[in-house]
Amino acid sequence: MNNIIITPAIGMPPNDINLFLSSLRRFYKGEVLFFVGKNDHLLKKNIKLYDSSYLEVNSHKHEIIIKRYRILIDFLKQRNDISNIFFCDSRDIYFQSNPFDFPYEGDINFFSEDHPIENCNINSNWIQKTFGHENFEKLKKNSIICSGTVIGKKEAFIEYATQMKMMSKKFPYKKRLKFFLTFRRDKEGRGCDQSYAAYLIYNNILLNLKTYSNKSGPFATVYHLTNLRFNDDNVLLNENNVPYILVHQYDKKWNIFKDKVDFLKIKLNIKF
Repeated sequence: MNNIIITPAIGMPPNDINLFLSSLRRFYKGEVLFFVGKNDHLLKKNIKLYDSSYLEVNSHKHEIIIKRYRILIDFLKQRNDISNIFFCDSRDIYFQSNPFDFPYEGDINFFSEDHPIENCNINSNWIQKTFGHENFEKLKKNSIICSGTVIGKKEAFIEYATQMKMMSKKFPYKKRLKFFLTFRRDKEGRGCDQSYAAYLIYNNILLNLKTYSNKSGPFATVYHLTNLRFNDDNVLLNENNVPYILVHQYDKKWNIFKDKVDFLKIKLNIKF
């Protein structure tokens, strides 16, 4: 049985995957699959250069945030050889080790940002516009859950993706339409799947899951992370001085990470 990393990349500039794949391929030689669009010709060529594959899907780059769960369900049901899945973003992630080389405790594993939902305007907005004010009041004291990094077993992933699909139908993202603006072009709603993940977790709808701390866990989602510490090799460490497996959202703290990323790009021979 095999592991697989799956990431949506529709409409992404070809070079935006370079750091993701170059850093990953130091530690992981297994299957990597990108969801791409029909016209992503240069992106497809670049994916192949890193011994990775792609699945062409019929979706706009803003729609894929929700549509990716439907695509994921269909794909996983056709693949009997897959045991574990890492479903993640790609543009703003780089790796410090193999994401599968960790003793995850859950059938499916999530990563908290250790920051209350109510203290983040973006996440608060997503929840209020999907679930309404009453549900927001129930959820707001809980920590933000990052839907851009989820790892687990195949059957648990199918259940998770099925629940996400159901959530998107039952609780569609509500936006006041202006000048005939549609969800297809609604950049504001692009992360509303994160509100669905929080709802599922904090209402105990998903079974056999584990949520890891941002400060002490294996993944760093750095947007709300404070007191960042690096070793002499520019490797980011958690509060226990253990290297994180990956760094996510480094572009949100570019003043700190620019030199680190530049150093890594030179080390990996990536063009700036």
